[in-house]
Amino acid sequence: MTLALPKPIADYVAANARLDLDEMLHPFAPDAVVRDDGGEHRGHAELRHWIQDATIAARAIFTPDASREENGQFVVEGLTSGAFKGSPLRFTMRFTLADDAIRALEIG
Repeated sequence: MTLALPKPIADYVAANARLDLDEMLHPFAPDAVVRDDGGEHRGHAELRHWIQDATIAARAIFTPDASREENGQFVVEGLTSGAFKGSPLRFTMRFTLADDAIRALEIG
């Protein structure tokens, strides 16, 4: 199934499928914040480390299967598969977009 996702999210998901760190970082605003697994990562330098540790190292690929708009956020749900305990796991990603960039991402 192909979902109609806003360009920054579609670009992030496509880059994730290739495990391309630089292209995964590209859709984020320079001061974007990611909240994941109890931690907060702010700005491109921290996001680069987070992508490397949480995604590239675990070969974690997110495959969205549902999306909706909710309270000013774009909510995308799907399975994440990779080389980590419990794979695959279902995740909900809540994206806040502004100026054609990801301003915030909350993963749960």
